[in-house]
Amino acid sequence: MSDMISDEEINRMRWACRRGMLELDLVLEPFVVSRYAQLGETDRQRFQQLMRCEDQDLFAWFLRREQSDDEEMNAIVSKVLDFALTAPEDR
Repeated sequence: MSDMISDEEINRMRWACRRGMLELDLVLEPFVVSRYAQLGETDRQRFQQLMRCEDQDLFAWFLRREQSDDEEMNAIVSKVLDFALTAPEDR
């Protein structure tokens, strides 16, 4: 978290959040806009890896129907879910 995150990186991640499912867009983009720049390097890498996953996997993980076999994925999914389930005024 010591280094500044460029607007270019934020924009790349916002673009990566544009998925084939509106439900995913509505969870992922607000997270990037509000929280991505505050993530540490490890979590930013986890999020970037998350964006390379299939929409069906993401959908199942965010609905808590399944969990990834990868604990790194579960960690970042948990952060995104915590954000998404927090009332906007409390974020």
